[in-house]
Amino acid sequence: MVNIKRIGVFTSGGDAPGMNACIRAVVRTALYEKLSVTGIYQGYQGMLDGNFTEMTSRSVSNIIQLGGTILKTARCLEFKTKEGRAKAYENIKSAGIDALVAIGGDGTFTGAEYFSREYNIPVIGIPGTIDNDLYGSDFTLGYDTATNTVIEAIDKIRDTAASHERLFFIEVMGRDSGCIALNAGIAGGAEAILLPEKETAIDELIDHLSAADGRGKKSSSIVIVAEGDHNGGAYNVAKKVKEKFDYYDTKVSILGHLQRGGSPSSFDRVLASRLGFAAVKELLKGNNRITVGVRGNEVVTTPLEEAINNKEYKLSPDMLELVQVLAI
Repeated sequence: MVNIKRIGVFTSGGDAPGMNACIRAVVRTALYEKLSVTGIYQGYQGMLDGNFTEMTSRSVSNIIQLGGTILKTARCLEFKTKEGRAKAYENIKSAGIDALVAIGGDGTFTGAEYFSREYNIPVIGIPGTIDNDLYGSDFTLGYDTATNTVIEAIDKIRDTAASHERLFFIEVMGRDSGCIALNAGIAGGAEAILLPEKETAIDELIDHLSAADGRGKKSSSIVIVAEGDHNGGAYNVAKKVKEKFDYYDTKVSILGHLQRGGSPSSFDRVLASRLGFAAVKELLKGNNRITVGVRGNEVVTTPLEEAINNKEYKLSPDMLELVQVLAI
């Protein structure tokens, strides 16, 4: 075990269901190992402002079921400067913090990587983002919950789509990743899914709708559009389709930030607990500048720099084919 007496834990970037469960696991694992824990409010902004709080076992009681983050989160442009990071470091050292656990996405990890290298402070990253777009883990905190939220919305929209025989375009979040769109679309029985990973998706969609017409499949349809799709979002896609098929009664539904909220699923609660536990254990082993994640059902570690820079996360070709097969 290395000489760590106090761990600082914070959440940064976009909130995701499961962050509170992860904070809980970090705090209680650290206390079990006889360490002290400081909660840092509002991420990197909180480091600059010295917005810290002592965390006890009771501090994280009754939060495992809550969405959002009790430690709050904020964007912080000042932390991107050397002067900002220097100020944050002085506050961290004044608070007696020896190591950090950073829960967030690639922006959070990038800040942690710079900070750790400049000031030699141990950092472990835990992937928390509904987008599921970080290398080094099959799943990120919040992704499963967000996908289930989308599926529930699809089911409700399908009721009205069928009643009025409409073609609905449902836009989902995910930034440049199509993970939510693909998995929620398959689970929700979507007729087509437009993904950032497929630039020809609009042409394929038009071909698909034409073929569906030929089979007499006109009553109602659900098309899922990822927000990072190259065609400019659900409204633009709907407009292009309407120009081609003027007889379709088209509607657009943007699900937006409701996907980020809500009580975390069982999967996200267990994942968050496992990764929070693992992060503290890795710090005590003397490891630094790594992320903890899961591959298969095993907890694994990935160098922080690799998790940030490796953009080779790809959707399964079998899953992409499955969309076409199930939509006939």
